Amino acid sequence: MQLVADRGESEMEISIYLDKYIDARYKFFKWRYELDIIHKTFIAFGFACLTGLSAQVKFYLSWTPVPLSGQTFVVLLSAILLGRWWGGISQIMYVAIGAIGIPWFTGWNGGISVIAGPTGGYIIGFIFAAFFLGYFVDRFIRSRSFFSMLALMIFANFVLIYGLGLLQLYTWLFILQSNSINFWDLLKMGAMPFIVGDLIKLVATAAITKGITPKRAYNGEVDSDKWRSWRIP
Repeated sequence: MQLVADRGESEMEISIYLDKYIDARYKFFKWRYELDIIHKTFIAFGFACLTGLSAQVKFYLSWTPVPLSGQTFVVLLSAILLGRWWGGISQIMYVAIGAIGIPWFTGWNGGISVIAGPTGGYIIGFIFAAFFLGYFVDRFIRSRSFFSMLALMIFANFVLIYGLGLLQLYTWLFILQSNSINFWDLLKMGAMPFIVGDLIKLVATAAITKGITPKRAYNGEVDSDKWRSWRIP
């Protein structure tokens, strides 16, 4: 009997802690949504700095000028934690400040030449990816499930970021390097080496999103009265 009682108390304590956690994540997202523009600007700048720091976690491969880096993870988190406008704004800050010369692009580089270079399209893609994901996080409770978010992140990463990145990489090779390559070689240079690493980052970020985002409305989400009928976990 004592064992049953102890187990019941443990389950009750776990339930209490879980309720506190669920309430805390709701209060955090509601708080960041209701912040004034000055505080949101400072937080967005903080994520721009984090993006710059994560850009220094890099590995170069011998057959491509595009390095492996940790930026994507921070870009995705900025969208989740800052929401539909400010995640994208944080990446605009990152791009704009780097373009004027602050050396926080990959390899502690800065200047407009980086944006115009072979990796510039990927960097610009960060902005579109952050706006895209932030919009869904703030507007749809359904998007905060693991599989929904993973699907959105796959689109943001492999269509928005890779799409712009490959387009500029091809243009850079064709115009500045006088090197016209076919689509397959372009993928081998600018996409295929990074797919496995990016998928790992996407799965991890989608899992984090499921855990930290509230499953109830904090700003009048459009599906606040019907999201529970959606079956994807």
